[in-house]
Amino acid sequence: MKILKILPVAAALMALPTLGLAQEADMTPPNEEIGFILTSFMFLVCGFLVFWMAAGFTMLEAGLVRQKNVAMQLTKNMGLFSLAAIAYYLVGYNLMYPLGSWSIGADETGGYLGILFSPAIMEAVGLADTTPDLTYSSVGADFFFQLMFCATTASIVSGTLAERIKLWPFLIFVIILTAFIYPIQASWKWGGGFLDTQFGFLDFAGSTVVHSVGGWAALAGALILGPRIGKYKDGRVIPFMGSNLPLATLGTFILWLGWFGFNGGSQLYMDTAGNVADISRIFANTNTAAAGGALAAMILTQLLYKKVDLTMVLNGALAGLVSITAEPLTPGLGMATLIGAVGGIIVVFAVPFLDKLKIDDVVGAIPVHLFAGIWGTLAVLLTNPDATLGGQLISIIVVGVFVFVASGVVWFILKATIGIRVTEEDEIMGLDQAELGMEAYPEFANR
Repeated sequence: MKILKILPVAAALMALPTLGLAQEADMTPPNEEIGFILTSFMFLVCGFLVFWMAAGFTMLEAGLVRQKNVAMQLTKNMGLFSLAAIAYYLVGYNLMYPLGSWSIGADETGGYLGILFSPAIMEAVGLADTTPDLTYSSVGADFFFQLMFCATTASIVSGTLAERIKLWPFLIFVIILTAFIYPIQASWKWGGGFLDTQFGFLDFAGSTVVHSVGGWAALAGALILGPRIGKYKDGRVIPFMGSNLPLATLGTFILWLGWFGFNGGSQLYMDTAGNVADISRIFANTNTAAAGGALAAMILTQLLYKKVDLTMVLNGALAGLVSITAEPLTPGLGMATLIGAVGGIIVVFAVPFLDKLKIDDVVGAIPVHLFAGIWGTLAVLLTNPDATLGGQLISIIVVGVFVFVASGVVWFILKATIGIRVTEEDEIMGLDQAELGMEAYPEFANR
């Protein structure tokens, strides 16, 4: 009798999975929405991976500056990302994509300057009373993803100018960079402007559009700001050791991780099996390029200096990542490794080259992002038959001249008005105490 009582209950339980599957089938979105959903989701996931790069830049810079300047670097990175988020929302996004989305913002005439100075606007809640373009993604997802690239450009500048620049003039420059300078030149390629339509410029994820732009802006600032006190003395370069190499190494690995979103999301679509396969290929190439850059720097510093230089290895990995960013899809794994390795070699030679010119780059951002960015943009020619030498070279020059001159003008105006450099006394004391009145490691401070 007990068995007979149990049987109906067991039958009902056995039916539950079937009911669940039927319910799930009913909730399946129409076919035309699936690509929209997957691409939007890809942008969100890749976007927060690129956001995590902000933590990587912060840790790298905090580890490579001296102890007395660590809190200042932390503050600058918090400030620059927050300001970039607002400036890109208020002006940058619609200046970069004049109609609010890359797919509809391209100027068919190959324009030179977007004309829409207005805040970014997302879709209505739940897409109420809207007819979204289901062939692409949510505008909110696209804006979120593109913002991360803009903020990355500002992060590059921070490390170069460390240990002697005032906080607020730096942050004012960040506003102008992220609201105007970066979006204008990015529109020339990614917004359908003249570099894209007239010169066939190829830059998949931004070796030039993002990384060299940050490098040019940093170079202009370094030249106007000048080197740190005591860095160059009697024809010698005086090394200033970083405060925390474990932190710098962790920051590098975080940047390495974030780069998968940086390059992978730049596929722009995840609506077909082919696009997913390409994203997987991009991930693999991105990873091996970083490995090639790190190993090349490790071997070369051993040969040149008889000892491996950890800071060069860290920057070698980053240079490998920058180098593959212009074209992470078309190379095979072997070629991607070689492209990254050349980036690592460039860093090892570029750092002492800048020191000979007495250009003080605290974290090596100019060799990593500018020099390796130029190399990566030219390396597109090795694997993508659609690239032309003229198109790549002209675009590098146009972007470089525009960003360097525009940044130089801004830095010069800031220097002439409110000043950009701290006093000699404050620099010797350290910016943590002079600018912030606090220390990152108070228990270890020299008394």
